[in-house]
Amino acid sequence: MSHSDQQRHQQRMAAKKRVVDERIAHAQTERGVLILLKGNGKGKSSSAFGTMARALGHGQRAGVVQFIKGRRETGEHLFFADHPRVDFHVMGHGFSWESQDLERDRNAAQAAWQQARQLLEDKRYHIVILDELSYMLKYGHLDPQQVAGALSARPHHQNVMITGRTMDNALVAIADTISRIDDEKHAFRLGVKAQPGIEY
Repeated sequence: MSHSDQQRHQQRMAAKKRVVDERIAHAQTERGVLILLKGNGKGKSSSAFGTMARALGHGQRAGVVQFIKGRRETGEHLFFADHPRVDFHVMGHGFSWESQDLERDRNAAQAAWQQARQLLEDKRYHIVILDELSYMLKYGHLDPQQVAGALSARPHHQNVMITGRTMDNALVAIADTISRIDDEKHAFRLGVKAQPGIEY
């Protein structure tokens, strides 16, 4: 690298550092955040549980409600369910795409939401994962305004992550961070079977 290239690089990095330092100085609020992970791509739940693992590494307490999972036990449930600082709940009969019993699904969604509300009202929990909650709103099993109200009234320090392909406008309006995971290519469409440790 020539001397002039080195100088240009140093100038670019110094300018970037000034911008980052200004943003850090500006961000002084301390409170929990609501994070929505949406989109058709793979990795929304994986991201949420990875973040939960990070929180546990800092000695925090976590609560989980999984709203849509098939009849198989998921790897995250097998791994985290016995952790002393994780309270893990799986919705009722394990709502899946195979279900054709609307009343049963609605009752299961309401019961799971009551579990979620208890977590959202309890200041002991630093992070709450509501995995696939968005589908309960999409199918009309839960009232979006009630859900948004409970999220807004949670303890000041509590972080919440919600996953699902689409998000109701009531959640979007109160979210702090929204990340979209897009689907460019998926092994399933190539005929590769879903496998433990990757899909569940």
